[in-house]
Amino acid sequence: MISFSKFKHRMVALVMVLGLHSIGNFSYAQHAEHGTEAASGHETTEAAEPKKFDAKEVILGHVKDAHDWHLLSIGETHVTLPLPVIIYNPARGTSVFSSSEFHHGHAVHDGYRLVNAHYVHEKGLDPNQYADGSIIAVDANDNPTGEKIYDFSMTKNITSMIIAAVLLVVLMLSVAKAYRIRGAKKAPKGFQNLIEPVIIFMRDEVVKPNIPGKHYEKYVPFILTIFFFILINNLLGLLPGSANVTGNIAVTAALALISFIATMFSTNRHFWGHIFNPPVPFGVKFILAPVELIGVFTKPVSLMIRLFANILAGHIIILSIISLVFIFGSLNKVAGYGFLPITILFNIVMMMLELLVAFIQAFIFANLTAVFIGQAMEGAHDDHH
Repeated sequence: MISFSKFKHRMVALVMVLGLHSIGNFSYAQHAEHGTEAASGHETTEAAEPKKFDAKEVILGHVKDAHDWHLLSIGETHVTLPLPVIIYNPARGTSVFSSSEFHHGHAVHDGYRLVNAHYVHEKGLDPNQYADGSIIAVDANDNPTGEKIYDFSMTKNITSMIIAAVLLVVLMLSVAKAYRIRGAKKAPKGFQNLIEPVIIFMRDEVVKPNIPGKHYEKYVPFILTIFFFILINNLLGLLPGSANVTGNIAVTAALALISFIATMFSTNRHFWGHIFNPPVPFGVKFILAPVELIGVFTKPVSLMIRLFANILAGHIIILSIISLVFIFGSLNKVAGYGFLPITILFNIVMMMLELLVAFIQAFIFANLTAVFIGQAMEGAHDDHH
């Protein structure tokens, strides 16, 4: 049992970490405010005052993907990690260079430029056609050429997913090594002691009850991989300056597609017979069969939207609370600084909630994937009994 003294110290450490996270997000919003003011200086030299703090721009700037990775700001010094840009143009071939060549959207490199709000406004372009943060081909006069290009760049989200995958492999290999050295019959220690109950719980309470017979054994590694990959990305997303990976619809769509493919490979004739020839009166079959078929595709869609919406909502709420400091500060500096302690307190509470959500959403995604696979094998379960 953990003594009360140790528990108290760990809780204090947790609150301090969450407080530092709030300060880190506050620093990010402050950097975005300075960036907004700087961008307004590029738009016009006739402006009498800098552009006011734009909460929408700050929030969307944090949750969306990017071609570089802003880590932190120290005063006027902004620490940014440039990432590889890989563009394939059918007419000109492949171009590979660093995202720093764009100078945050203020420069053209090799006939390509990074679209930002200033460029769209300056050229009078349609924001719906030229999305902020996208890369386009331009001519010598910096005008869009309309050429079809394919962007295979290592963006912030891709880089974060690679980090998460490496962490997953390293952590699991360390646990496997501990079993190899100590053996399976000895009591686990260290990190092995932390992971083993989770693995056993997922196997015995998630995979085994939902997937019939001995079939569950071959799906345990798959379900565990989904669970830990989503969990690690959720937890990394809580760090200041991190990427919003599982709050990106493209990422959750890819995860849902993987779940859908695994489910489809697990189907049998009983499953498809139930879809196209449901056990209902003949007249009802014409109504129920299309509904059942639609349900096959709505299941992965529900996985995609659930994970995306819950993680994105958490990031937006935290940044919205932080933005209130700058909104009040734009009205009165005393009000801004007065609201700061309230913001930090709210963010600590929200971070505790987000920590819980990170585990819950990873569990729900993995659990529902096991349920859908088990439903696809339902006929095999009946035969087994």
